[in-house]
Amino acid sequence: MTEDSRPDPRSGLERFLGDRPMALFVRLLLISLFVGFLMTMFGFDAADLVRGATEAIRDVLRDGGRIFRQLGGYVMTGAAIVIPVWIVLRLLRAR
Repeated sequence: MTEDSRPDPRSGLERFLGDRPMALFVRLLLISLFVGFLMTMFGFDAADLVRGATEAIRDVLRDGGRIFRQLGGYVMTGAAIVIPVWIVLRLLRAR
């Protein structure tokens, strides 16, 4: 029996998290403390980040329609050339 065929002795939660829950909690707590300290030193605030992300999503949704209309125009312009050329090439290959 090879090692790969043995069942994983870890629980489903440990397999999902990638480590023991308490060890992961401590690691994430320390990393969060370090990142929070650095962000505070550079003048960032969690509320500013959430506000900025919300505004970015709102802008994407507002401008998304315009982007899709523009992309549709590009597709139609390209198709006006590509489709006839493709048809001609298919007809020439059929011979």
